[in-house]
Amino acid sequence: MTAHEQLVARRGRRSGITTMVAIHSTALGPAVGGCRFKPYATLDEAVGDVVRLSAAMTAKCAVAGLAFGGGKSVIAPEPGRVLSPEERRAVLLDHADLIAEFGGRYQAGPDVGTGPADMLVLREASPYAFCTPESAGGTGSSSGPTALGVLAALRAVTSPTGRRVVISGYGSVGAHLAVSLQAAGADVVVSDIDPAKRAGAEQQGLTWVEPEKALTLTADVVIPAAVGGVLGPQTVARLDTPLVVGPANNQLTDDTVADDLAARGILWIPDYVASAGGILYTLSREAEGLAHEAALARVQTIEDTVQTIIKAAEANATTPLHEAAALAGRRLTSGAEPRTPSLPELRTTA
Repeated sequence: MTAHEQLVARRGRRSGITTMVAIHSTALGPAVGGCRFKPYATLDEAVGDVVRLSAAMTAKCAVAGLAFGGGKSVIAPEPGRVLSPEERRAVLLDHADLIAEFGGRYQAGPDVGTGPADMLVLREASPYAFCTPESAGGTGSSSGPTALGVLAALRAVTSPTGRRVVISGYGSVGAHLAVSLQAAGADVVVSDIDPAKRAGAEQQGLTWVEPEKALTLTADVVIPAAVGGVLGPQTVARLDTPLVVGPANNQLTDDTVADDLAARGILWIPDYVASAGGILYTLSREAEGLAHEAALARVQTIEDTVQTIIKAAEANATTPLHEAAALAGRRLTSGAEPRTPSLPELRTTA
């Protein structure tokens, strides 16, 4: 993977809070990636996160066949600081100012800590934000399409019917997955670091397990659906499942863990392949103007992509990660048809 094109960090003039944008690649088109709103222990930790995530977005867009590159942004308030609604709005506007300076080379969407309403605030100072609320002309939350993409990736390997599926992370995407998998006849186990979510999960008929146990339960499928960096050598040694596929970004502590998984006979579908449903749907709708059903059909192509990667890994005695990276590399090298997709101007409703 190539080096980053640009990284800019700035202290907001309104809020005094540090925000940053990392552009990894614009080889295929404008860089897209979510805006993460999260406190970090150090500035170096925030920079490390935005750099890793932006590189993953390049691979995600390339493998998905999108004419967009990879970027990411971070809003990093001090640890322990609780922002008032006014302070949150101020830092979002500061961040929008920074995004605007890139002139469309980076376009933001929701991520951990942000949602459609926050994208609407960004649009006040910059046109380069997507997934605004449907009432404002956007597509709203991408959680549903992201979950559909994970299900498509799962179907490339097995049917969920009669399977025991463990979902680590019962947030918006994890909850969508739980509903769909339960409806498909799976025995669904969920966990989350927020114990307040347990009651709702159990009311839905799901089995609850504490977070520290989720990734090591005996299961047919394990779905990481929360934070990244959860699959390292020690965790992999304790996994008791033949298949890991999920939407959490940057699941591996480093790429060599893919070899550890393969050595144990565990099939791991690269996260940036399985999690592409949200970006595929959103950009198909907001940048290309496709209708809802046509955009959903794009999400379903993830199943074919996963099958292609698995077959290549089997034929070449490699891993799905190796083949996904090779596919991304080929597309980045060959480039795309010259075009500059752009997001629509904000539409308001009466």
